[in-house]
Order: sequence, then structure tokens, then C-alpha cells
Amino acid sequence: MNCRYILFALFCFLFASVSSQTLEEAKTMFNNGEYESAMPVFEKLVKATPSNGNYNFWYGVCCLKTGQPEEALKYLENAVKRKVPSGQLYLAENYDALYLFSDAITTYEAYIADLKRRKRSTEEAENALEKSKVGLRMLRNIDQVCVIDSFVVDKNDFLDTYKLSEEAGELFTYNEYFNTDSMIGTVYETELRDHIYYGKENEDGVV
Repeated sequence: MNCRYILFALFCFLFASVSSQTLEEAKTMFNNGEYESAMPVFEKLVKATPSNGNYNFWYGVCCLKTGQPEEALKYLENAVKRKVPSGQLYLAENYDALYLFSDAITTYEAYIADLKRRKRSTEEAENALEKSKVGLRMLRNIDQVCVIDSFVVDKNDFLDTYKLSEEAGELFTYNEYFNTDSMIGTVYETELRDHIYYGKENEDGVV
């Protein structure tokens, strides 16, 4: 019986040591920006202990940084609820990635207020906040497009066929708008005719 107890205790000790070592390795990879390599360890830990704020934070950031903001969202929200430092910054970044700009703005503002209370620099967060505000303004000016029919036309006749509403502005070919025959391209002019948007070839001939 004593022998079995000793073996069991030794097994537990070795298991704890390996787990701790794996966590430390994952944290090192995380701090080095090796998110994809660190993610499997944090995934196992957060699923085993879902109430741990740090595990939620590390796994959520790994998901965000590897292009999985949908997966990251609930973990970063859990990290913020558990007041993990920097959780708000990454949660706001995650909201941005999902085009949830209103949520991003609110989260950035809360994070900035917290930084000010702790007398920390807010420059990075302030810059990110402004980008979210720009994103929100752009999103509010986007119209939903519903395709009710489709047909095939010759490429040269595309703009004559593609009709915009008067409120949406107007499309031209590059050569038509600038009265030239130097480049193939499209020019968009706003309704008020005060702005135009178009692509232009670089030195390599790429638009």
C-alpha cells in the first residue's frame, strides 16, 4: 500500500512539473509573439479551468492574433470580466476585427480611463480609439446591396450597364473621366462631385 501511495504521489508531482513547464514555455512563446505555437497549450488549460482569467486572456489573444476573432471574443470578454490587465485593449482590438466599432469605442474609452487612473501613457489606446471612430463613421455610410438579378455583359459595356442611384454618386472609366487613353480603370465620383476615388498604376504597371 505504501509503495502504491509513493508511486501515485510521484506521478502527481511529475505531472504537475510537466504542466508547469509547458505553461512557462507557452508564456515565453506568447511574449515572443509566437501565438500559433502557444495556442494549443492555452486552449487545453482554459478548457480545463474556464474560470481562470489569465488562461482566457492568453488563449483569446492567441486566437485574435492568428485570425480567429470569432473564437477569441468570448475568452477576451471573460478575461475583462475577471479584470485581467490589458484585457480591455485586446478585447477592443477584437471588436474592431469583427466590425463592432461601437463596442470597440466603449471598451477603448474604459481602458483609457483606467490607464489615466494608474497614471500610465494613453497614446497607443488613444490612436486605436480614433481608428475605431473612423471605422464607425465609414460603416454608417455603407449601404446594403441586394442582388435581385444578374446577367453577362461585355467588359467594355460594364459601366454603361451598372446603374447607381443619384444619391450614390457616379462611375466613369478612367480614360473617359480624365480624357486620356493611357490606362484601363474605373473612377468613382461622389454625389456632391467634391471627391473622386480611383486606382492608379505604379512604376511596374500595377494598379
